[in-house]
Amino acid sequence: MVDRRHLLGAAGWLILPAHAATSRPPGVALVLRHAATETGIGDPPGYRLDLCSTQRQLSAAGLAQARALGQLLAQRRWQPSVLLSSAWCRCRDTAQGIAESVGANAPPVRVFEPLNSFFDDRSREPSQTAALRQRLATLRAGAGFEVWVTHQVNIAALTERVVAMGEGVWLGTGASSSPVALFPK
Repeated sequence: MVDRRHLLGAAGWLILPAHAATSRPPGVALVLRHAATETGIGDPPGYRLDLCSTQRQLSAAGLAQARALGQLLAQRRWQPSVLLSSAWCRCRDTAQGIAESVGANAPPVRVFEPLNSFFDDRSREPSQTAALRQRLATLRAGAGFEVWVTHQVNIAALTERVVAMGEGVWLGTGASSSPVALFPK
């Protein structure tokens, strides 16, 4: 059951379960949609993953949002053990902003292909979602948490939740593998 206490961070409203007053995060994976971008849906025709200038980019507000999320994690003394990102530049930039604000002990940002968007090719959804569920199954409560930065379509497929840019979902393990806390605006 979600406790209705709210903490306001620049990344949005964070609804935490009752045990959030402790030093432990409410889940084993924080799955985030990339921070706010320039106006648009998807990417321009002909975009390339190896060339950020061809993709929709984070806006100035999105860069601030990513740093604010990292600051919120640091304030709560929640140090991610792993920072994984989609290969899209807006996701990598969000993850890097979080890493820079979490502090010197932040893990390096690594691209994890199952987090890549399948917006343009829905046939990839089943295998990518299965890979994320498989990774989630390997995580253990009390052993730290991972941050996964991805896209709306990936989060919806994994959690059946729609989140805005800069919002996310905490996931638990086992019986609590469904969303245990949200980052709604």
